Parts: sequence; structure tokens; C-alpha cells
Amino acid sequence: VQLVESGGGLVQPGGSLRLSCAASGFTFSNFAMRWFRQAPGKERELVAAIGSADDDIDYAKSVKGRFTISRDNAKNTVSLQMNGLKPEGTAVYFCNAIRSMGIVGQYAYWGQGTQVTVSS
Repeated sequence: VQLVESGGGLVQPGGSLRLSCAASGFTFSNFAMRWFRQAPGKERELVAAIGSADDDIDYAKSVKGRFTISRDNAKNTVSLQMNGLKPEGTAVYFCNAIRSMGIVGQYAYWGQGTQVTVSS
């Protein structure tokens, strides 16, 4: 199983970045996909989520209206378009795949993360 994030980098406040996550080794279309971020000294927080059928989209209040999550089940990819980036958006961004199996538990996979730095 692999989740490989890309697209991070340095951007000025107000700028845009598009993160991508390429998945392999599991049935991508059976999993909900999520983006998390973790800033230095802070807990990992959920940024955006999308259901397995390209539904159930949700965003953290802090990014709603600026970030857009999307997925392509044919290409096994999930993306996060980030517009209007703010300095507080500086963090490592992680891709997460999750599938609930009811009382059995859940499957969850993580990528290695990609650094986003918002600074002038």
C-alpha cells in the first residue's frame, strides 16, 4: 500500500497550491479520502474529506471556501486545491485513506506528507 503526496512548496500569502496524492496497493474506490495537516508543535488536524463515491465532501471551518478536495477513481488520485493561502496554513499535509468495516474495525493508510510553507 502506498500513498504518495506531491505539490507542496513555498508560496506567498494569498497564493495557491494544488496537492495531489497517488494511491496504489488497495481498492481506491472503496475508501474515503482525507487531507490532514500538522503544523510544528500542534496536533494533526483534518482539513478536508471526500467519500468513496465522490460524495460526502466536508471541510474544516478554517479552509471552507478556499480549499477544494476532489478525487479521480479512474486514476486513483485525490487532490486538494488550496487558494488564498495564509501563513497559518504552513504545515505538513498528509493524505489519508480510510474504510470502515463496522464492528470489525477500519482500514487506514497514510502518506509520508508534503511540506507547505506560506511566507513572504
